[in-house]
Amino acid sequence: MNVSAVMMRIIRQFVRDKRSLALLIMAPVLVLTLIWLVLDGNEYHPTIAVESIPAPLEDRLHDEFNKEILTKTEAEAKEMFEQGKLDAYVSIKDNNPFILLEGSDPTANGAVMQHIQSAFQVTQSNSTDRNLTVEYFYGSENINLFDQVGSVLIGFFVFFFVFILGGISFLRERTQGTLEKLLSTPIKRWQLVTGYIFGFGIFTIIQSLIIVFYSVYVLDIWMAGSVWELLIVTVLLALTALTLAILLSAFAKNEFQIMQFIPLVIIPQVFFSGIFNLDTLAEWIQALSKIMPLTYGAEAMQEIMIKGKGILEIWDNLVVLCMFAFVFFVLNLLALKKHRRL
Repeated sequence: MNVSAVMMRIIRQFVRDKRSLALLIMAPVLVLTLIWLVLDGNEYHPTIAVESIPAPLEDRLHDEFNKEILTKTEAEAKEMFEQGKLDAYVSIKDNNPFILLEGSDPTANGAVMQHIQSAFQVTQSNSTDRNLTVEYFYGSENINLFDQVGSVLIGFFVFFFVFILGGISFLRERTQGTLEKLLSTPIKRWQLVTGYIFGFGIFTIIQSLIIVFYSVYVLDIWMAGSVWELLIVTVLLALTALTLAILLSAFAKNEFQIMQFIPLVIIPQVFFSGIFNLDTLAEWIQALSKIMPLTYGAEAMQEIMIKGKGILEIWDNLVVLCMFAFVFFVLNLLALKKHRRL
């Protein structure tokens, strides 16, 4: 009897909590759909450029890659590498084959090399003594999969932990009555939100420092750029996550409901932040990544860590992150206006 009473109480509690009931159904469906969309894309066909190579080899490369082969000089190829429009450049130097790989994606590097080597073996069966020279525009042959996705993972963990820390902390301010008392004073809403952001922000910055320095100096993740410039990106991403967490916590009644936002807000961003190649997906799916803050933070981190670029070269991503933070800040002011009326 006692067991059935407890069971019925739990069932009634879930039935009354419409948000939990909806999430019970929607969350797994959403996540599985995202996985299907990302992993069910078309095969990726690398883009390569050639210069001064024998016609039979160019024809074979065309067959291997099933894609048009561009004719570019090495300088033009390097410019396309910087624009992210080329995967490899092939030419003949000193009577030996020369390959220049873009280098930032180990998976793409391996696929490109497999096709190129196959083409060389078929067309140069009588010239197997030739030395193949391979160079990397970004990274090196030592860069691995963890180095590639590590920058995305740093951005994800910063975003995730700051979201949890900020959301739960602000929720406690509400449930303990602190927010209500502050709103009853003459303090302005923008001052209150700014104070919360700076207060919580100190701890999010500390957390960001730990994540970045541990990843770079302990895990020895590939780092071609400046650690301090990486920290600037990390702090901006953490600020965006914090303002979003404070905003969503205004609509949660308890800590469990804060956790419910994770499958809807955090997990989808992982699939569109650079861990998976989105070039093989439909354009409308790629467009989804443009409305997710983690996309811009992870891209900026990859540019610094793998390609060695500086802040001035990734300013557009930083501006977008600032815009996200500003929009969430304004929405927080509107949310506080509702609480002040209450």
